[in-house]
Amino acid sequence: MKIRPIFDRVVLLPKEAEKETKSGIILPTAAQEKSQIASVVAVGKGGVVDGSEVKMEVAVGDEVLYAKYSGTEFSLDGKKYIVIKQSDILAVLEK
Repeated sequence: MKIRPIFDRVVLLPKEAEKETKSGIILPTAAQEKSQIASVVAVGKGGVVDGSEVKMEVAVGDEVLYAKYSGTEFSLDGKKYIVIKQSDILAVLEK
């Protein structure tokens, strides 16, 4: 199944939470913090949203940092995704 967001929405595939610290300490599930880094899976076309023209600044394949409590989570084909507004994306991570 394929998903196509509308207007200024973006579909993200979040990275998994760190299960181990850099020093090698294994974190229990309760202590693992949800990652705020994700890959862009699909992008809406933009257009006029709330009376303002919105140009999409992200593209499929970009790795982004997004606001911690933003978006709507859902599962599709066994994977967990988030749909957010483009304005909830804080930065594009460049390699």
